[in-house]
Amino acid sequence: MAAVSITLIGKPGCHLCDEAREVVEGVRAQLSAQGTVTELEEFNILEDEQLARLYSEEIPVVRINGKQHAIWRVDAEKLERAILRVAQ
Repeated sequence: MAAVSITLIGKPGCHLCDEAREVVEGVRAQLSAQGTVTELEEFNILEDEQLARLYSEEIPVVRINGKQHAIWRVDAEKLERAILRVAQ
């Protein structure tokens, strides 16, 4: 089974980004314990002009295998279900 790719787009000092990271990491840990492999990649909009233009008003953004899953707030249960759907 291939790893599910999770992308977190945000910036330093963003409390919603910090909360999203905690949710993502918690879900990843839970799924890992159950045998679902995920990979997390983070991008900082302050270091990428294109991402800044696209998402400056919507961070944090969470993508699963390149598809947008959530903006602003990340629900752990919805994230887990979405990852499990993709992993099958």
